[in-house]
Amino acid sequence: MGDENLNSQIKYEVNKYNVIIIGAGIAGLAAANHFIKNGMDDFIILEARNRIGGRIISIPLKNHNVELGANYIHGVLGNPIYELATTNGLVNIINIPKPHKVIAATEDGKQVPFGVLHEIHEAYVCFLRRCEEYFLCQYLPPPDIHSVGEHINLEATIYLERLPSSEEKKLRRLIFDCLLKRETCISGCNSMDDIDLLELGSYTELQGGNIVIPSGFSSILGPMTKNITPDRILSNHPVIKIKWDSEEHSNLRYFEDVGEESEDSDQTVIEDFSKATSEKAGDSSEGFGKTPEKISKKLSYCVEVVCENGQSFYANHVVCTVPLGVLKETAASLFEPALPQYKLESIERLLFGAVNKIYLEYERPFLNPDVTEMMLLWDTTQITEDISQMWYKKIYSFVKVTETLLLGWLSGKEAEYMETLSTEEVSSTCTKILRKFLNDPFVPEPQSCVCTSWKKQPYTRGSYTAIAVGASQSDIESLGQPLFRNVHDKKPVLLFAGEHTHSSFYSTVHGAFLSGQAAARRLLTPDVTSENVIDCPASSDLNTWIQGIQLDN
Repeated sequence: MGDENLNSQIKYEVNKYNVIIIGAGIAGLAAANHFIKNGMDDFIILEARNRIGGRIISIPLKNHNVELGANYIHGVLGNPIYELATTNGLVNIINIPKPHKVIAATEDGKQVPFGVLHEIHEAYVCFLRRCEEYFLCQYLPPPDIHSVGEHINLEATIYLERLPSSEEKKLRRLIFDCLLKRETCISGCNSMDDIDLLELGSYTELQGGNIVIPSGFSSILGPMTKNITPDRILSNHPVIKIKWDSEEHSNLRYFEDVGEESEDSDQTVIEDFSKATSEKAGDSSEGFGKTPEKISKKLSYCVEVVCENGQSFYANHVVCTVPLGVLKETAASLFEPALPQYKLESIERLLFGAVNKIYLEYERPFLNPDVTEMMLLWDTTQITEDISQMWYKKIYSFVKVTETLLLGWLSGKEAEYMETLSTEEVSSTCTKILRKFLNDPFVPEPQSCVCTSWKKQPYTRGSYTAIAVGASQSDIESLGQPLFRNVHDKKPVLLFAGEHTHSSFYSTVHGAFLSGQAAARRLLTPDVTSENVIDCPASSDLNTWIQGIQLDN
């Protein structure tokens, strides 16, 4: 038994840190930067992939770098990502957006008059804002209307009833349908019928519009990693188990604190451990704000993180930034002991859909240089259940990134189906679509095509978080709540970060950034807060004490 304990102790001496950060996406990097900024570098980042960035990644094509993940800085005022970009010269403060001219065409190649397009867009924005008001004003929607899609379709139907011509109605309905498809890509869902009506307004939109980083969104990773030494990030280390409150770690913690092994049973050790910890309650064992020598003596290392390669890492605290899609798939087996039931239920209720991109790169321009986007008004009145015959009708538009680079978006089941197709098939289908809607049989084939596959990526399993029908903002708050080993601990042992944990900025990079920063800030908080005491020596009773307080104007 002594040899086994010795081996356990030797194993335990290796890979010990104050904090383990799981994931080198923007949330994990934000937490690491906040630690470093405040003089705490006793941490390690365990990243499953062979790269950092998570859902921020770019790849080179023949003449372009394309962003496969995050595309925009969503808003300016109060956005830490925008501040980071401007501070590091990635974005010009004087941002003059290029003229954005959108055209819409039907399947027979006819272009919709701009006046009609503008009219329906204005109405749609009005309907969407009304949906947001349910959360802000807390009044009830019409009976049996539970989703954003149902509410907008109801308003659209009422709006179109005033038109006498069926052709006018049909054209405008196609525009409404196209805008709803666009909204599914913004929200991250299959259909807007999936999004809870009462919770749409829970997302806070920052002012300033969508900002593009000229050098690509991935360039934000440069300033995020410049202060983190390479030895602080271990790539190719997928985590398969987080043991955050186990009997084994209680024993190890006791051995290190007491410095000797009990001859009695394990039960005795556990009983003595509670006494030992209560006796040491006056000392802080968190390790923050101390010199490295003192940290090594005081750390308890009560968490074990096991990687796929068999390596174990030990720490006082773990910041888990695993995406919601992965939590949905692995939460039952990843944590030991299991997460509280309320967290598991929130993970199940929230939505983490697929949103994918299609990049088409051409040798020469072929679109009108004044046009920046072409909306595709698909007629989906004859719906077939065979997704192989319908998937491409979820592509709502092609945006001109440059004169020779187009970008298409699609979401939901169709986006997942596209992940099963070859690049050649997607490229050929897109060419047929462009020839059809432009009514031009000479639209060239692209020289290269890139399709994203976020749903089948094992370390994301989707794109970003949305609040499904039946879920609420409180589910996101529940996911973000840290866990403690016992009621006496000053600081949590298991913390959560990532866009899925920010109740106002879910689905965004700045939401992920702020959540990582908040987790680090929580661990950096001093164990004992100083109290402000008003001293009035002459006070013999309450009235005299009150009179002795100096009140400033």
